[in-house]
Amino acid sequence: MRNLTIGFIGLGNMGGPMATNLAAAGHTVRGNDVAGTTAEGVAEAKTIAEAVGDADVVITMLPNGAILRQVAEEAVAHMAAGALLIDCSTVDVESARFAAEAAQKAGLLFVDAPVSGGIGGAQGGTLTFMAGGAEAAFEKAKPLFDIMGQKAVHCGDAGSGQAAKICNNMILGATMIATCEAFALADKLGLDRERMFDVVSTSSGYSWSMNAYCPAPGVGPQSPADNDYKPGFAAELMLKDLGLSQQAAEMANADTPMGALAKELYTRFVEEEGGKGKDFSAMLPRFEQRGWQG
Repeated sequence: MRNLTIGFIGLGNMGGPMATNLAAAGHTVRGNDVAGTTAEGVAEAKTIAEAVGDADVVITMLPNGAILRQVAEEAVAHMAAGALLIDCSTVDVESARFAAEAAQKAGLLFVDAPVSGGIGGAQGGTLTFMAGGAEAAFEKAKPLFDIMGQKAVHCGDAGSGQAAKICNNMILGATMIATCEAFALADKLGLDRERMFDVVSTSSGYSWSMNAYCPAPGVGPQSPADNDYKPGFAAELMLKDLGLSQQAAEMANADTPMGALAKELYTRFVEEEGGKGKDFSAMLPRFEQRGWQG
């Protein structure tokens, strides 16, 4: 693949290391961030227009759908015809489709490609991309996904990447709650946590929340629980994603009672119980402190 000129908008905890990895691979990367954040190896662009002007590819990593809509409208007005816009933000499906339509009208290719893997994955280049868009757009984006991550799945048309991410994280939120509940119950039944892990991690209770990201300190592989629940994936970000899942469920007329309850519990945890700024697995100490029916 020839070296490309890439405009990168949004250089926060995720976008910064992703842009740095692209620059380290030999691409020319110009970055713009409203907060003035910069990234190693990335030339600073003062405006969106400066970042995207003659870029072959523009990548966005933004906090929410409203900001994506604003940035997409501004960016596509300054991008060269035939260029590719990749949005890696986690946003609602309708905002992803809005950006796709804006790109199409401007004669551009578009892929929505939210990621899984967190800050560590962004730094290590091991993210998973869930991509939506035309086959030609995905194929053009794929070599860049290979630099920033370890896997990219083409999920379908524009918006399908966001749909996959939302569904995945609704499962994740619900299973983490169930895992934390089970550990808290095991404690009160006098069951050793290591023994609990040994059984569940090799039995029908197996899940990523248990096996790869265990919420119990000192049990299983290294996880944020072993670092006083300093966030790998913050509780407020899980709440955001569960909110997106319920927004999507309403739009699609889907019945998701477990997703709705998970959102309710994370809302309480983040807004009323001191969970903001902690890892989403810090639900375990929350349940430890509570009794039957709260």
